[in-house]
Amino acid sequence: MSRLRILVLAPDTNPESITGPLLSFRQSEELAKLHDVTLVVRSTVEEAVRRAQVPFCGVEVVRMPTVERVYDWSFRRIFKGDYRSQALTAFGYPFALAFEWYAWRQLKGRVIAGEFDVVLRLLPIVSVMPSPFAFFLRHRPVPFVIGPLNGGLPWPQGFRQADNQKEWVSGLRSLYRFLPFARATYRNAAAIVAGSSQTYAEFARHREKLFFLPENGVSRSLCYETTRGPERNGRLELIFAGSLVPYKACDLALRAAAPLLRSGLAYFTVLGDGPERDRLELLAKSLQIEKSVAFCGPLSHTQALARMQSADVLLFPSVREFGGAVVFEALASGAVPIVADFGGPGDIVNPEVGYKVPLTNEEDMVSRMGEILAELAKDRELLEQLRRRGIAYARESLTWDGKAQTLTAILRWALRQGPKPNLPPPKVLYSSYL
Repeated sequence: MSRLRILVLAPDTNPESITGPLLSFRQSEELAKLHDVTLVVRSTVEEAVRRAQVPFCGVEVVRMPTVERVYDWSFRRIFKGDYRSQALTAFGYPFALAFEWYAWRQLKGRVIAGEFDVVLRLLPIVSVMPSPFAFFLRHRPVPFVIGPLNGGLPWPQGFRQADNQKEWVSGLRSLYRFLPFARATYRNAAAIVAGSSQTYAEFARHREKLFFLPENGVSRSLCYETTRGPERNGRLELIFAGSLVPYKACDLALRAAAPLLRSGLAYFTVLGDGPERDRLELLAKSLQIEKSVAFCGPLSHTQALARMQSADVLLFPSVREFGGAVVFEALASGAVPIVADFGGPGDIVNPEVGYKVPLTNEEDMVSRMGEILAELAKDRELLEQLRRRGIAYARESLTWDGKAQTLTAILRWALRQGPKPNLPPPKVLYSSYL
């Protein structure tokens, strides 16, 4: 079929960054291999985007010098560079509206002239950030598609890890529905793409135009069989990768692995840094496992993937994880994931490729993870079966190019050029916001 002319709104997309900016760039890059993509970005990421030398049809740079200076100063000084802060999300609301207003003024003539078939907003990912573009296009023949969106994941009760991380602004989240453009965005969108079962439930009222597609993905080049060397003295190689912050719950991983680590049956590599590192190192000493745990600090993405490819098991019991990109990478790399059955990891991991531990309470989770680790330490054949199935699963269902094909099917449906894709969520949930 003919290539689509797609206007992609992704203000902060950045191939040299992490999380949402990097994910949106990877998705834009794959779409550009299939279609004529015009990428709309902020001036602060222009150089990084151009350095990547992706053959976009065009890169439209929206320049808002005063607005950007205020936001960037606030991000550094007030929020201390913490991009995970929910308060930052709320603070960014007017700046997101300003970007789309400037972008519309800059591109309105080209949109009206029919230069684009469809508008796709990839960023911001969070569902509480509505889009004025949906309102601006409401009487135009150009459909507006938004997503993959994520957000709305509640803080679990009874976990210190969540209580230590939760912010006061969390209780105000449902108020976003009353902000300007909030209702118009989803009412006027031709298609809504939800990145998690939780977000899908939040927009269930729009189910006739709602689709599930994870926000994360992996490069196909990562999904290949690696030759594992002989067993390293029979040890199970464990790994944790992520920021060392309370909700990532690395402490639960250490406690679950402690029996194997003390007996010399496992070795644990912890990748990442953060405010919890000192406490976690003290915990390792108190559990008498410090000689079997390596805190490596932050590594480059390439270095982290190399460590992942040599690991047997990813132990990642994060109690509130939206996307869980590290789980995608673990599956592709051949590390069997053990995750909390909640949020993004709970959507992606299935019994054929890994383990999901119910989010009950700390002691129960530690006990269940310990039992799983003990089983894998004894049954290398089971470990190898899970590993191979995980790589195949990632290659078949989780790659960026595969996601681009799925997004294409959604866009063509929005344009009435193809059948409606059948993309239900992995879980049927009910949102408190409905």
